[in-house]
Amino acid sequence: MASSIEQMRANVGKLLRGIDRYNPENLATLERYVETQARENAYDLEANLAVLKLYQFNPAYFQTHVTSQILLKALTNLPHTDFTLCKCMIDQTHQQEERPIRQILYLGNLLETCHFQSFWTSLEENRELIDGITGFEDSVRKFICHVVGITYQTIDRRLLAEMLGDPLDTQVKVWMNKYGWTENEDGQIFIYNQEESVKPKNIVEKIDFESE
Repeated sequence: MASSIEQMRANVGKLLRGIDRYNPENLATLERYVETQARENAYDLEANLAVLKLYQFNPAYFQTHVTSQILLKALTNLPHTDFTLCKCMIDQTHQQEERPIRQILYLGNLLETCHFQSFWTSLEENRELIDGITGFEDSVRKFICHVVGITYQTIDRRLLAEMLGDPLDTQVKVWMNKYGWTENEDGQIFIYNQEESVKPKNIVEKIDFESE
């Protein structure tokens, strides 16, 4: 299947060269590619932005489902700014009136503002949104671990479980092992000594005074 997605990526890459990039006749191929990215846990931002641009130029072709998939795939690439790029290319009317898009934008805002517990609660109420998006939840957990890694020195195990959307605490160990985090007997997980990452620099300024 890897070769299949790579072949599709290569074919789409050819479509996106030159003036053909904005040919609406290519939309069907690009939309199928979005579906394939979702199913195979692949990602191609350039192609997805091309779809949104074609929707801008050809409003009658707009597809809510495809746009939703593009937004969800962009969320899997946080902390990169893909989600913001995609959001800016979607008409305000669609953002406000299309329920799936509105809900995904809300979920994205919760992630970007680090309201992780609220994100999982809202996602649980709208699980149909991520149907067909392979690997979505683990991609989000990877982003959350990134935020934890640059924010905390130690964190309570229960809090980490809540942030990872894991109330049964079954996956915390997996992510701890993945990032090399360790736990003490009090249930505190050692993340990183942030002070060690701040290295002092000696700044030497040379000022030359011109002699008269």
